[in-house]
Amino acid sequence: MKERYRFLLTPTWLGWLAVCAVFAVACYFLGQWQLDRREHALDEINRVVQNYDEDPVPYSEVRELFADPDSQDEWTVVSMHGEYLADDFRLVRNRGHMSQVGYEQVVPFREQETGDVVVLSRGWLPTSSDDGSRPAYNPQPPEGQVEVIARLKPAEPAINRDAPDGQLASLDLTEYAEQLDYPLITGAYARMAQEDPAPEQAPSQLVRPSMDEGPHLSYSMQWIAFGLLGFIGWGYAARLHARNRDLAATEEADSPHQAAAGTMNRDRLREAKRVRRLQQGKLSDEDLEDAWVEEHLSNSR
Repeated sequence: MKERYRFLLTPTWLGWLAVCAVFAVACYFLGQWQLDRREHALDEINRVVQNYDEDPVPYSEVRELFADPDSQDEWTVVSMHGEYLADDFRLVRNRGHMSQVGYEQVVPFREQETGDVVVLSRGWLPTSSDDGSRPAYNPQPPEGQVEVIARLKPAEPAINRDAPDGQLASLDLTEYAEQLDYPLITGAYARMAQEDPAPEQAPSQLVRPSMDEGPHLSYSMQWIAFGLLGFIGWGYAARLHARNRDLAATEEADSPHQAAAGTMNRDRLREAKRVRRLQQGKLSDEDLEDAWVEEHLSNSR
């Protein structure tokens, strides 16, 4: 058995084994990448489960979360009482909602008890069918004192993209604060759930976050399987190569015997044909010569 597979120690087969090993390592890291994405999705789902449907907490009790939020604080339900600073509203561009792209209306909101100004996202607006650079409608927030229930969302990073006046490329609150004449809480903003009094027209409420973890687990298993298949393919190719070598060696060993057997068969056939011609009295010149040679050989003895 060792001699049969000695060819596996040649540079060619060792090189292919190294290729399989590199491929397996790459598949392993790709599988880990998918598992990391799954863990991230599960963390998002857990935050929704823990925070999204909880009872509202007064803003004064969680105001530090808006200044320096932790990822586990996302979707915390907060109640606020105050007024909109409607003149400083902005439209955030390229915001998805129900497979459509539009705008998200954000408005500074001054909380009455603390005096803090936080950004409140009132919802989503579709683009105009005539001019995609503006929303189809842009309802004003209620005037005066308003009771709001909203959910905390960490601020978004800057994306280094310009936006027209009155619009933002992302919910980068630091950039938003630079456009205002008063301090703004820039760690997190609030996504509105309801407001009282309710206006006659309001932006569409953004949908509940998805609870689907995605196909990341199955993808990770597939990558691991691909890595193992490389070694299985290498082993199968080695087995085929060994079998072909065995068949070639067997044919080479049998070839002298087959040649000798062929010669004997040809001699027997020639003798049988000569005897038949002798019986029929139809000797050929070759037969007469053979008879003459045999007669003289016998007389010489």
